[in-house]
Amino acid sequence: MATAPDYTLLIRDVWIHDGNDMPPVRGDVAVRDDRVVALGTVTGDAAQVIEGHGLALAPGFIDVHTHDDLEVIRQPTMPAKLSQGVTTVVVGNCGISASPVQPGRVVPDPMNLLGADDEFRYPRFADYRAAVENAQPAVNVAALVGHTALRQNHLDRLDRAATGDEIVAMRIQLRDALEAGALGLSTGLAYASAFHAPDDEVRALSEELDGRQHTYASHLRDEFAGIVPALEEAVGVGRHSGAPVRVSHLKCAGADNWGRSSEVLAALDHEAHDHDVACDCYPYAASSSTLDLKQVTHAYDILVTWSEPHPDQGGRLLAQIAADWNVSLLDAARQLQPAGAVYHCMDEADVRRILSHPRTMVGSDGLPRDPRPHPRLWGSFPRVLGHYARDVGLFPLHTAVHKMTGLPAARFGLRDRGVLRVGAQADLVLFDPATVRDVADFHDPIRPAAGIHAVWVAGRLAYDGMQVVGRHGRFLAPT
Repeated sequence: MATAPDYTLLIRDVWIHDGNDMPPVRGDVAVRDDRVVALGTVTGDAAQVIEGHGLALAPGFIDVHTHDDLEVIRQPTMPAKLSQGVTTVVVGNCGISASPVQPGRVVPDPMNLLGADDEFRYPRFADYRAAVENAQPAVNVAALVGHTALRQNHLDRLDRAATGDEIVAMRIQLRDALEAGALGLSTGLAYASAFHAPDDEVRALSEELDGRQHTYASHLRDEFAGIVPALEEAVGVGRHSGAPVRVSHLKCAGADNWGRSSEVLAALDHEAHDHDVACDCYPYAASSSTLDLKQVTHAYDILVTWSEPHPDQGGRLLAQIAADWNVSLLDAARQLQPAGAVYHCMDEADVRRILSHPRTMVGSDGLPRDPRPHPRLWGSFPRVLGHYARDVGLFPLHTAVHKMTGLPAARFGLRDRGVLRVGAQADLVLFDPATVRDVADFHDPIRPAAGIHAVWVAGRLAYDGMQVVGRHGRFLAPT
């Protein structure tokens, strides 16, 4: 009788990046079923053997800032993420989430970034979790609950503060979601749909968070001139509730704000001296969202990515459209509504300073429903590895890997992920440090990365370097 092999997968002769911000070591990695069971010089046979030939092997990358809430159900193969080595996505950021949302309503901006009104079919978080599990996406999914989603369920209009009774109703709904496996609460206080929510409203909701399990993630109320007070407000919510604070896509937005990253990071460090505070950052000097009239300016280029009334204008600069129409920038933006845009609103030196900070994780903030998405959707992680680590020398490769593996796993409580050690989940990415790079750009944004050779999720091949070949993701609840 033939005996079963020692391992289901053996990857030989690779530089092992374990996710802990330590230089790699050369060796082998063995997997049995969905777990790493041996590292170093591994003996024994395996059902499948991969010769690494000195490539890099790392834990699967964790994208801590996504808007893939409905995409993991709509397109569960998730090629934009798997093709750059991402094996886990955190959804529900910026106060917008697919659930809990009452069906049959017109969703407010910016919740429309996630999908059409009729795609919001999950009135209870348990319904959303079940839909993700039934879809069997190719990546693991952890989900925050959006403050704006809760507001639109219970307020007749969003340009005001919630009443006491409305806060109670939102707390009940949030509590139900947390009990069903939500990761925590997110806010997007800069948006009109949440800007009128006072600090007391957010603090009251945050009281439902268990700081040992749940996270408070915030798209700050102001990323422009008032960014430091907005940061202090976010950390205040964390201190009030006991929950760790994750500042979303930290940036110094707007030309008048350029050069302030040292001041902002000093404020972040000051707040972190007695509370768990961290941030994420995408590796580009341009943001992307809906076309926001408050952000219309001549100070930098604004690229229109889509427009419902004028779809032919997608892919053009707002200034060009305004000139063609012989109207002001603001009038052109009004006529394009609803629309999406890329804002070249940041300074590269600030991006580098924030990205290299020890508290900074990598998050793409990609918008999968945008017909001309910001290239961060397909390129963020290889851009950090190739452009910033290898070409610019902003930090060592092992630090780049840490920012997208061990650091986010620890900060979001994703146990047994983000590290390469015996007993860890076998979410793995095999890549070539010499050739890995982002190929997507602002003119041709839907392009897979170069240099990603293979991706495994739960010990099974998910991406073979050319296409998605398996869907093995799971829903991840806090533990």
